[in-house]
Amino acid sequence: MIKIFNKDKELQGPSLTIKWAFTSSFFIFVVFTIFAVITYKSSVNLIVNKERVNIANTISEVSSRLSNADEELTLVNTYRTLTESTSSDTALYDQNMTLEGNIMRIDSFISELGQPQLSLSIYNLNKKLVFKTQDVYQPLVQKKEMVPKIVTLDGENGFLSVEPVYSKESKEKIGYVQVFYQLTDFYEMRSKLLLTLIVLEIVSLVVSSILGFMLSSYFLKPLKLLRDTMDRIRQDPQAEVHVPEINSNDELADLSSMFNDMIDRIRMYVEQQERFVEDVSHELRTPVAVIEGHLNMLNRWGKDDPEILEESIAASLQEINRMKSLVQEMLDLSRAEQVDVYYSNEVSNAKEVTYQVFNNFKLLYPEFTFTLDDDLVHEKVLKIYRNHFEQILIIVLDNAVKYSTERKEVHLSISSTFNDFEIAIQDFGEGIPNEDVDKVFNRFYRVDKARARTKGGNGLGLSIAHKLLESYKGRITVESSLGKGTIFRIYIPIQEIKIDDETQN
Repeated sequence: MIKIFNKDKELQGPSLTIKWAFTSSFFIFVVFTIFAVITYKSSVNLIVNKERVNIANTISEVSSRLSNADEELTLVNTYRTLTESTSSDTALYDQNMTLEGNIMRIDSFISELGQPQLSLSIYNLNKKLVFKTQDVYQPLVQKKEMVPKIVTLDGENGFLSVEPVYSKESKEKIGYVQVFYQLTDFYEMRSKLLLTLIVLEIVSLVVSSILGFMLSSYFLKPLKLLRDTMDRIRQDPQAEVHVPEINSNDELADLSSMFNDMIDRIRMYVEQQERFVEDVSHELRTPVAVIEGHLNMLNRWGKDDPEILEESIAASLQEINRMKSLVQEMLDLSRAEQVDVYYSNEVSNAKEVTYQVFNNFKLLYPEFTFTLDDDLVHEKVLKIYRNHFEQILIIVLDNAVKYSTERKEVHLSISSTFNDFEIAIQDFGEGIPNEDVDKVFNRFYRVDKARARTKGGNGLGLSIAHKLLESYKGRITVESSLGKGTIFRIYIPIQEIKIDDETQN
Protein backbone atom coordinates (compact mmCIF):
# COMPACT_ATOMS: atom_id res chain seq x y z
CA MET A 1 0.00 0.00 0.00
CA ILE A 2 1.39 3.40 -0.98
CA LYS A 3 0.65 6.19 1.43
CA ILE A 4 0.26 9.66 0.00
CA PHE A 5 1.41 12.27 2.47
CA ASN A 6 -0.05 15.73 2.55
CA LYS A 7 2.58 18.28 1.77
CA ASP A 8 1.28 20.55 4.51
CA LYS A 9 0.70 17.78 6.98
CA GLU A 10 0.55 18.99 10.56
CA LEU A 11 1.66 17.25 13.71
CA GLN A 12 -0.80 14.82 15.19
CA GLY A 13 -0.22 16.20 18.68
CA PRO A 14 1.70 18.89 20.54
CA SER A 15 5.25 19.40 19.38
CA LEU A 16 8.17 18.13 21.39
CA THR A 17 9.01 21.74 22.25
CA ILE A 18 5.58 22.27 23.82
CA LYS A 19 5.77 18.96 25.66
CA TRP A 20 9.21 19.73 26.99
CA ALA A 21 8.19 23.25 28.06
CA PHE A 22 5.03 21.94 29.73
CA THR A 23 6.90 19.14 31.50
CA SER A 24 9.63 21.44 32.78
CA SER A 25 7.06 24.03 33.90
CA PHE A 26 4.99 21.39 35.65
CA PHE A 27 8.08 20.01 37.36
CA ILE A 28 9.12 23.49 38.52
CA PHE A 29 5.54 24.18 39.64
CA VAL A 30 5.44 21.00 41.71
CA VAL A 31 8.87 21.64 43.22
CA PHE A 32 8.04 25.26 44.04
CA THR A 33 4.66 24.24 45.49
CA ILE A 34 6.33 21.74 47.78
CA PHE A 35 8.91 24.36 48.73
CA ALA A 36 6.18 26.97 49.35
CA VAL A 37 4.09 24.62 51.49
CA ILE A 38 7.12 23.60 53.54
CA THR A 39 8.19 27.24 53.91
CA TYR A 40 4.69 28.35 54.87
CA LYS A 41 4.15 25.55 57.39
CA SER A 42 7.58 25.86 58.96
CA SER A 43 7.35 29.66 59.17
CA VAL A 44 3.89 29.57 60.75
CA ASN A 45 4.85 26.85 63.21
CA LEU A 46 8.06 28.66 64.09
CA ILE A 47 6.24 31.92 64.82
CA VAL A 48 3.45 30.20 66.75
CA ASN A 49 5.95 28.27 68.86
CA LYS A 50 7.95 31.41 69.47
CA GLU A 51 4.84 33.31 70.63
CA ARG A 52 3.81 30.39 72.82
CA VAL A 53 7.23 30.38 74.47
CA ASN A 54 7.12 34.16 74.92
CA ILE A 55 3.69 33.96 76.61
CA ALA A 56 4.87 31.15 78.85
CA ASN A 57 7.96 33.15 79.81
CA THR A 58 5.89 36.29 80.43
CA ILE A 59 3.36 34.66 82.71
CA SER A 60 6.14 32.79 84.49
CA GLU A 61 8.04 36.04 85.12
CA VAL A 62 4.89 37.82 86.33
CA SER A 63 4.04 34.95 88.66
CA SER A 64 7.59 34.88 89.96
CA ARG A 65 7.54 38.60 90.79
CA LEU A 66 4.08 38.44 92.37
CA SER A 67 5.15 35.55 94.58
CA ASN A 68 7.28 38.04 96.51
CA ALA A 69 4.07 39.36 98.11
CA ASP A 70 3.26 37.89 101.57
CA GLU A 71 -0.50 38.42 101.41
CA GLU A 72 -3.44 38.27 99.01
CA LEU A 73 -2.83 40.30 95.88
CA THR A 74 -4.04 43.93 95.79
CA LEU A 75 -3.31 46.79 93.46
CA VAL A 76 -0.65 48.18 95.78
CA ASN A 77 1.34 45.03 96.43
CA THR A 78 0.87 43.95 92.79
CA TYR A 79 2.38 47.18 91.55
CA ARG A 80 5.11 47.02 94.18
CA THR A 81 6.14 43.45 93.38
CA LEU A 82 5.92 43.89 89.61
CA THR A 83 7.94 47.09 89.58
CA GLU A 84 10.00 46.29 92.64
CA SER A 85 9.25 49.87 93.85
CA THR A 86 8.94 51.35 97.36
CA SER A 87 5.74 52.18 99.24
CA SER A 88 6.05 55.91 98.50
CA ASP A 89 5.90 55.24 94.79
CA THR A 90 2.49 53.60 95.08
CA ALA A 91 0.83 56.87 96.06
CA LEU A 92 1.15 57.98 92.51
CA TYR A 93 -1.35 55.41 91.25
CA ASP A 94 -4.95 54.66 92.08
CA GLN A 95 -7.14 51.64 91.59
CA ASN A 96 -8.14 52.47 88.01
CA MET A 97 -4.60 53.03 86.71
CA THR A 98 -3.16 50.75 84.06
CA LEU A 99 0.45 49.97 83.22
CA GLU A 100 0.28 51.33 79.70
CA GLY A 101 2.34 54.47 79.16
CA ASN A 102 3.35 55.28 82.77
CA ILE A 103 5.24 52.19 83.90
CA MET A 104 6.96 51.50 80.57
CA ARG A 105 9.91 53.51 81.83
CA ILE A 106 10.43 51.21 84.83
CA ASP A 107 12.25 48.28 83.14
CA SER A 108 12.27 46.33 79.88
CA PHE A 109 10.05 43.55 81.20
CA ILE A 110 7.34 45.95 82.32
CA SER A 111 7.59 47.76 78.99
CA GLU A 112 6.76 44.49 77.23
CA LEU A 113 3.58 44.30 79.28
CA GLY A 114 2.45 47.52 77.62
CA GLN A 115 2.15 45.92 74.14
CA PRO A 116 -1.29 46.54 72.60
CA GLN A 117 -1.64 42.84 71.76
CA LEU A 118 -0.86 41.72 75.31
CA SER A 119 -3.54 41.82 77.98
CA LEU A 120 -2.31 41.01 81.51
CA SER A 121 -4.91 40.60 84.24
CA ILE A 122 -4.21 39.85 87.94
CA TYR A 123 -6.94 38.61 90.26
CA ASN A 124 -7.23 38.01 94.00
CA LEU A 125 -8.49 34.80 95.52
CA ASN A 126 -12.10 35.88 94.95
CA LYS A 127 -11.45 36.20 91.19
CA LYS A 128 -11.76 39.97 91.54
CA LEU A 129 -9.63 41.98 89.10
CA VAL A 130 -6.98 43.95 91.00
CA PHE A 131 -4.65 44.87 88.12
CA LYS A 132 -4.73 45.04 84.30
CA THR A 133 -2.59 46.38 81.49
CA GLN A 134 -5.42 47.13 79.07
CA ASP A 135 -8.74 48.96 79.39
CA VAL A 136 -10.70 45.90 78.32
CA TYR A 137 -12.02 43.84 81.20
CA GLN A 138 -11.49 40.09 80.96
CA PRO A 139 -12.87 37.80 83.68
CA LEU A 140 -10.76 34.96 85.04
CA VAL A 141 -11.37 31.92 82.85
CA GLN A 142 -10.39 29.26 85.37
CA LYS A 143 -8.51 28.82 88.61
CA LYS A 144 -6.43 25.89 87.47
CA GLU A 145 -3.18 26.34 85.64
CA MET A 146 -3.57 26.61 81.86
CA VAL A 147 -0.60 26.30 79.55
CA PRO A 148 -0.64 28.74 76.60
CA LYS A 149 -3.11 27.65 73.94
CA ILE A 150 -5.00 29.35 71.14
CA VAL A 151 -8.59 30.24 72.06
CA THR A 152 -11.24 32.72 70.98
CA LEU A 153 -11.91 35.36 73.62
CA ASP A 154 -14.36 38.26 73.06
CA GLY A 155 -14.29 37.51 69.33
CA GLU A 156 -10.49 37.67 69.16
CA ASN A 157 -8.13 34.74 68.58
CA GLY A 158 -5.01 34.51 70.67
CA PHE A 159 -2.96 32.68 73.25
CA LEU A 160 -4.53 32.34 76.69
CA SER A 161 -2.62 31.24 79.76
CA VAL A 162 -3.59 31.10 83.44
CA GLU A 163 -1.34 30.47 86.42
CA PRO A 164 -2.07 30.58 90.20
CA VAL A 165 0.33 32.70 92.30
CA TYR A 166 1.81 31.28 95.50
CA SER A 167 3.66 33.35 98.12
CA LYS A 168 7.29 32.41 98.56
CA GLU A 169 7.10 32.99 102.30
CA SER A 170 3.77 31.45 103.29
CA LYS A 171 3.51 29.00 100.37
CA GLU A 172 -0.18 29.97 100.24
CA LYS A 173 -2.12 30.87 97.13
CA ILE A 174 -2.45 34.66 96.98
CA GLY A 175 -4.05 35.23 93.52
CA TYR A 176 -4.14 34.44 89.84
CA VAL A 177 -2.42 35.69 86.69
CA GLN A 178 -4.12 35.58 83.32
CA VAL A 179 -2.42 36.53 80.06
CA PHE A 180 -4.14 36.87 76.69
CA TYR A 181 -2.05 37.64 73.60
CA GLN A 182 -3.97 38.55 70.45
CA LEU A 183 -2.78 36.93 67.21
CA THR A 184 -4.28 39.52 64.89
CA ASP A 185 -0.89 40.65 63.61
CA PHE A 186 0.18 37.05 63.23
CA TYR A 187 -2.85 36.21 61.11
CA GLU A 188 -2.27 39.27 58.95
CA MET A 189 1.36 38.31 58.50
CA ARG A 190 0.33 34.73 57.70
CA SER A 191 -2.14 35.93 55.05
CA LYS A 192 0.49 38.19 53.52
CA LEU A 193 3.00 35.33 53.50
CA LEU A 194 0.48 33.02 51.84
CA LEU A 195 -0.43 35.65 49.27
CA THR A 196 3.24 36.33 48.56
CA LEU A 197 3.94 32.63 48.03
CA ILE A 198 0.94 32.27 45.72
CA VAL A 199 2.02 35.30 43.67
CA LEU A 200 5.59 33.99 43.50
CA GLU A 201 4.31 30.58 42.42
CA ILE A 202 2.21 32.09 39.64
CA VAL A 203 5.13 34.26 38.52
CA SER A 204 7.50 31.28 38.63
CA LEU A 205 5.03 29.22 36.61
CA VAL A 206 4.80 31.90 33.92
CA VAL A 207 8.54 32.56 33.88
CA SER A 208 9.40 28.85 33.87
CA SER A 209 6.93 28.27 31.01
CA ILE A 210 8.52 31.04 28.96
CA LEU A 211 12.07 29.98 29.79
CA GLY A 212 11.17 26.31 29.27
CA PHE A 213 9.76 27.08 25.84
CA MET A 214 12.78 29.19 24.89
CA LEU A 215 15.28 26.62 26.14
CA SER A 216 13.45 23.71 24.56
CA SER A 217 13.22 25.63 21.28
CA TYR A 218 16.96 26.32 21.45
CA PHE A 219 18.05 22.80 22.38
CA LEU A 220 15.58 21.09 20.04
CA LYS A 221 16.35 23.35 17.10
CA PRO A 222 18.75 20.74 15.61
CA LEU A 223 15.99 18.14 15.86
CA LYS A 224 13.58 20.46 14.06
CA LEU A 225 16.18 21.03 11.34
CA LEU A 226 16.57 17.28 11.03
CA ARG A 227 12.80 16.82 10.79
CA ASP A 228 12.44 19.58 8.18
CA THR A 229 15.23 18.07 6.11
CA MET A 230 13.58 14.66 6.26
CA ASP A 231 10.29 16.20 5.20
CA ARG A 232 11.92 17.92 2.21
CA ILE A 233 13.56 14.66 1.16
CA ARG A 234 10.22 12.85 1.56
CA GLN A 235 8.56 15.40 -0.69
CA ASP A 236 11.40 15.46 -3.21
CA PRO A 237 13.75 12.44 -2.99
CA GLN A 238 16.03 14.01 -5.61
CA ALA A 239 16.52 17.22 -3.66
CA GLU A 240 20.17 17.96 -2.85
CA VAL A 241 19.59 18.94 0.77
CA HIS A 242 21.50 18.31 3.97
CA VAL A 243 20.98 19.09 7.61
CA PRO A 244 22.82 22.38 8.31
CA GLU A 245 25.99 21.97 10.32
CA ILE A 246 25.31 21.88 14.06
CA ASN A 247 28.10 23.00 16.38
CA SER A 248 26.55 21.93 19.67
CA ASN A 249 29.06 19.05 20.09
CA ASP A 250 26.44 16.73 21.54
CA GLU A 251 24.33 13.73 20.49
CA LEU A 252 22.14 15.85 18.19
CA ALA A 253 25.23 17.10 16.34
CA ASP A 254 26.38 13.48 15.94
CA LEU A 255 22.89 12.51 14.78
CA SER A 256 22.82 15.23 12.12
CA SER A 257 26.29 14.24 10.92
CA MET A 258 25.33 10.57 10.69
CA PHE A 259 22.09 11.51 8.91
CA ASN A 260 23.99 13.53 6.31
CA ASP A 261 26.42 10.65 5.79
CA MET A 262 23.52 8.24 5.44
CA ILE A 263 21.79 10.51 2.89
CA ASP A 264 25.01 10.86 0.89
CA ARG A 265 25.48 7.10 0.88
CA ILE A 266 21.89 6.45 -0.17
CA ARG A 267 22.20 9.00 -2.97
CA MET A 268 25.47 7.39 -4.05
CA TYR A 269 23.77 3.99 -4.20
CA VAL A 270 20.85 5.43 -6.15
CA GLU A 271 23.23 7.10 -8.58
CA GLN A 272 25.19 3.86 -8.93
CA GLN A 273 22.01 1.98 -9.68
CA GLU A 274 20.86 4.55 -12.23
CA ARG A 275 24.30 4.65 -13.84
CA PHE A 276 24.42 0.85 -13.87
CA VAL A 277 21.07 0.64 -15.64
CA GLU A 278 22.01 3.36 -18.12
CA ASP A 279 25.42 1.87 -18.88
CA VAL A 280 24.15 -1.67 -19.24
CA SER A 281 21.22 -0.61 -21.42
CA HIS A 282 23.56 1.46 -23.57
CA GLU A 283 26.25 -1.19 -23.93
CA LEU A 284 23.84 -4.08 -24.42
CA ARG A 285 22.12 -2.32 -27.28
CA THR A 286 24.84 -3.23 -29.78
CA PRO A 287 25.19 -6.97 -28.98
CA VAL A 288 21.42 -7.34 -28.80
CA ALA A 289 21.07 -5.66 -32.19
CA VAL A 290 23.78 -7.94 -33.65
CA ILE A 291 22.10 -11.08 -32.29
CA GLU A 292 18.70 -9.85 -33.47
CA GLY A 293 20.11 -9.19 -36.96
CA HIS A 294 21.58 -12.67 -37.25
CA LEU A 295 18.39 -14.30 -36.00
CA ASN A 296 16.26 -12.33 -38.47
CA MET A 297 18.59 -13.30 -41.28
CA LEU A 298 18.43 -16.96 -40.26
CA ASN A 299 14.68 -16.78 -39.95
CA ARG A 300 14.31 -15.37 -43.44
CA TRP A 301 16.71 -17.44 -45.47
CA GLY A 302 20.06 -18.07 -43.74
CA LYS A 303 19.06 -21.26 -41.91
CA ASP A 304 19.13 -23.13 -45.23
CA ASP A 305 22.74 -22.13 -45.89
CA PRO A 306 25.11 -24.11 -43.61
CA GLU A 307 27.89 -21.56 -43.98
CA ILE A 308 25.64 -18.59 -43.07
CA LEU A 309 24.08 -20.61 -40.23
CA GLU A 310 27.49 -21.45 -38.74
CA GLU A 311 28.71 -17.85 -39.10
CA SER A 312 25.55 -16.41 -37.45
CA ILE A 313 25.67 -18.87 -34.57
CA ALA A 314 29.35 -18.11 -33.95
CA ALA A 315 28.75 -14.37 -34.07
CA SER A 316 25.75 -14.64 -31.75
CA LEU A 317 27.70 -16.73 -29.25
CA GLN A 318 30.52 -14.19 -29.34
CA GLU A 319 28.10 -11.36 -28.59
CA ILE A 320 26.48 -13.37 -25.80
CA ASN A 321 29.89 -13.93 -24.22
CA ARG A 322 30.55 -10.21 -24.49
CA MET A 323 27.20 -9.55 -22.80
CA LYS A 324 28.06 -11.94 -19.98
CA SER A 325 31.45 -10.33 -19.57
CA LEU A 326 29.90 -6.87 -19.60
CA VAL A 327 27.30 -7.70 -16.94
CA GLN A 328 29.96 -9.29 -14.74
CA GLU A 329 32.23 -6.28 -15.06
CA MET A 330 29.35 -3.93 -14.28
CA LEU A 331 28.58 -5.93 -11.17
CA ASP A 332 32.25 -5.79 -10.19
CA LEU A 333 32.22 -2.03 -10.64
CA SER A 334 29.12 -1.68 -8.47
CA ARG A 335 30.69 -3.80 -5.74
CA ALA A 336 33.89 -1.76 -5.97
CA GLU A 337 31.87 1.29 -4.97
CA GLN A 338 30.64 -0.47 -1.82
CA VAL A 339 33.95 -1.71 -0.44
CA ASP A 340 33.61 0.31 2.78
CA VAL A 341 30.42 -1.59 3.62
CA TYR A 342 31.60 -5.19 3.08
CA TYR A 343 35.43 -5.26 3.11
CA SER A 344 36.56 -2.39 5.34
CA ASN A 345 38.59 -4.65 7.67
CA GLU A 346 40.13 -7.05 5.12
CA VAL A 347 43.92 -7.33 4.62
CA SER A 348 46.27 -9.23 2.31
CA ASN A 349 50.00 -9.95 1.94
CA ALA A 350 51.75 -7.84 -0.70
CA LYS A 351 54.58 -10.14 -1.78
CA GLU A 352 52.47 -13.32 -1.67
CA VAL A 353 49.68 -12.02 -3.90
CA THR A 354 52.03 -10.26 -6.31
CA TYR A 355 54.16 -13.37 -6.83
CA GLN A 356 51.08 -15.54 -7.27
CA VAL A 357 49.60 -13.34 -10.04
CA PHE A 358 53.04 -12.91 -11.60
CA ASN A 359 53.56 -16.70 -11.83
CA ASN A 360 50.02 -17.23 -13.18
CA PHE A 361 50.64 -14.80 -16.05
CA LYS A 362 53.95 -16.49 -16.84
CA LEU A 363 52.01 -19.78 -17.30
CA LEU A 364 49.14 -18.18 -19.25
CA TYR A 365 51.36 -16.23 -21.65
CA PRO A 366 54.55 -18.22 -22.23
CA GLU A 367 55.32 -16.12 -25.30
CA PHE A 368 55.79 -13.07 -23.04
CA THR A 369 58.77 -12.26 -20.88
CA PHE A 370 57.72 -11.26 -17.36
CA THR A 371 60.27 -9.84 -14.93
CA LEU A 372 59.80 -8.87 -11.30
CA ASP A 373 62.06 -6.55 -9.27
CA ASP A 374 61.43 -7.03 -5.56
CA ASP A 375 62.77 -4.31 -3.26
CA LEU A 376 60.84 -5.51 -0.21
CA VAL A 377 62.96 -7.04 2.54
CA HIS A 378 59.97 -8.22 4.59
CA GLU A 379 56.41 -9.07 3.81
CA LYS A 380 53.95 -6.15 3.96
CA VAL A 381 50.33 -6.40 5.08
CA LEU A 382 48.04 -4.28 2.93
CA LYS A 383 44.67 -2.83 3.84
CA ILE A 384 42.82 -4.43 0.95
CA TYR A 385 40.75 -7.55 0.32
CA ARG A 386 42.93 -10.25 -1.26
CA ASN A 387 40.56 -10.95 -4.16
CA HIS A 388 40.38 -7.27 -4.99
CA PHE A 389 44.15 -6.94 -4.91
CA GLU A 390 44.42 -9.88 -7.31
CA GLN A 391 41.71 -8.36 -9.51
CA ILE A 392 43.56 -5.04 -9.78
CA LEU A 393 46.82 -6.74 -10.74
CA ILE A 394 45.06 -8.98 -13.27
CA ILE A 395 43.30 -6.00 -14.90
CA VAL A 396 46.51 -3.99 -15.34
CA LEU A 397 48.62 -6.97 -16.43
CA ASP A 398 45.90 -8.06 -18.84
CA ASN A 399 45.94 -4.59 -20.43
CA ALA A 400 49.73 -4.74 -20.65
CA VAL A 401 49.48 -8.06 -22.53
CA LYS A 402 46.62 -6.96 -24.79
CA TYR A 403 48.23 -3.72 -25.92
CA SER A 404 51.76 -5.05 -26.40
CA THR A 405 53.16 -5.07 -29.94
CA GLU A 406 56.32 -6.71 -31.23
CA ARG A 407 58.22 -6.44 -27.95
CA LYS A 408 56.38 -8.87 -25.73
CA GLU A 409 57.80 -7.90 -22.37
CA VAL A 410 56.16 -6.83 -19.11
CA HIS A 411 58.21 -5.56 -16.17
CA LEU A 412 56.96 -5.48 -12.57
CA SER A 413 58.63 -3.82 -9.60
CA ILE A 414 57.47 -3.68 -5.99
CA SER A 415 58.67 -1.40 -3.22
CA SER A 416 57.32 0.44 -0.22
CA THR A 417 57.36 3.85 1.39
CA PHE A 418 56.52 4.61 5.00
CA ASN A 419 52.75 4.32 4.46
CA ASP A 420 52.20 2.84 0.98
CA PHE A 421 53.05 -0.26 -1.01
CA GLU A 422 53.95 0.57 -4.61
CA ILE A 423 53.85 -1.71 -7.63
CA ALA A 424 54.79 -0.52 -11.09
CA ILE A 425 53.71 -2.47 -14.22
CA GLN A 426 55.40 -1.49 -17.49
CA ASP A 427 54.70 -2.69 -21.01
CA PHE A 428 56.37 -1.82 -24.30
CA GLY A 429 53.29 -1.63 -26.45
CA GLU A 430 51.52 0.99 -28.52
CA GLY A 431 51.16 3.52 -25.68
CA ILE A 432 48.45 6.10 -25.06
CA PRO A 433 48.15 9.53 -26.68
CA ASN A 434 48.66 12.46 -24.31
CA GLU A 435 45.09 13.68 -24.77
CA ASP A 436 43.76 10.27 -23.73
CA VAL A 437 45.90 9.66 -20.64
CA ASP A 438 43.47 11.35 -18.27
CA LYS A 439 40.51 9.45 -19.74
CA VAL A 440 41.67 5.84 -19.49
CA PHE A 441 39.91 5.37 -16.12
CA ASN A 442 36.52 6.52 -17.43
CA ARG A 443 33.79 3.95 -17.92
CA PHE A 444 33.66 2.31 -21.33
CA TYR A 445 36.50 4.47 -22.59
CA ARG A 446 38.76 2.88 -25.20
CA VAL A 447 41.74 4.54 -26.86
CA ASP A 448 41.19 2.58 -30.05
CA LYS A 449 37.58 1.39 -29.97
CA ALA A 450 37.89 -0.79 -33.04
CA ARG A 451 40.96 -2.65 -31.78
CA ALA A 452 39.60 -2.88 -28.26
CA ARG A 453 36.43 -4.57 -29.46
CA THR A 454 38.45 -7.13 -31.37
CA LYS A 455 40.52 -7.75 -28.22
CA GLY A 456 37.35 -8.39 -26.23
CA GLY A 457 37.55 -5.35 -23.97
CA ASN A 458 34.54 -3.41 -22.68
CA GLY A 459 36.42 -0.40 -21.36
CA LEU A 460 35.56 -1.18 -17.73
CA GLY A 461 38.69 -2.88 -16.42
CA LEU A 462 40.67 0.23 -15.52
CA SER A 463 37.51 1.87 -14.15
CA ILE A 464 37.07 -1.09 -11.81
CA ALA A 465 40.72 -0.96 -10.72
CA HIS A 466 40.55 2.80 -10.16
CA LYS A 467 37.32 2.56 -8.12
CA LEU A 468 38.66 -0.33 -6.01
CA LEU A 469 41.85 1.56 -5.16
CA GLU A 470 39.88 4.71 -4.42
CA SER A 471 37.63 2.75 -2.05
CA TYR A 472 40.69 1.41 -0.19
CA LYS A 473 42.27 4.91 0.08
CA GLY A 474 44.83 3.98 -2.55
CA ARG A 475 45.49 5.38 -6.03
CA ILE A 476 46.67 4.49 -9.53
CA THR A 477 48.60 6.68 -11.96
CA VAL A 478 49.62 6.23 -15.59
CA GLU A 479 52.61 7.39 -17.60
CA SER A 480 52.68 6.68 -21.30
CA SER A 481 54.62 7.47 -24.45
CA LEU A 482 52.92 6.85 -27.77
CA GLY A 483 54.52 3.94 -29.59
CA LYS A 484 56.88 3.12 -26.70
CA GLY A 485 54.75 1.78 -23.90
CA THR A 486 52.93 2.56 -20.65
CA ILE A 487 53.67 2.39 -16.92
CA PHE A 488 50.89 2.00 -14.38
CA ARG A 489 51.84 2.75 -10.76
CA ILE A 490 49.62 1.35 -8.04
CA TYR A 491 49.73 2.60 -4.42
CA ILE A 492 48.00 0.70 -1.61
CA PRO A 493 48.03 1.67 2.12
CA ILE A 494 50.06 -0.59 4.42
CA GLN A 495 48.42 -1.99 7.54
CA GLU A 496 50.00 -0.68 10.74
CA ILE A 497 51.50 -3.52 12.77
CA LYS A 498 50.93 -3.16 16.54
CA ILE A 499 53.67 -4.77 18.59
CA ASP A 500 52.53 -5.74 22.06
CA ASP A 501 54.65 -5.62 25.18
CA GLU A 502 55.32 -9.37 25.19
CA THR A 503 56.74 -9.22 21.65
CA GLN A 504 58.94 -6.31 22.59
CA ASN A 505 60.22 -8.14 25.66
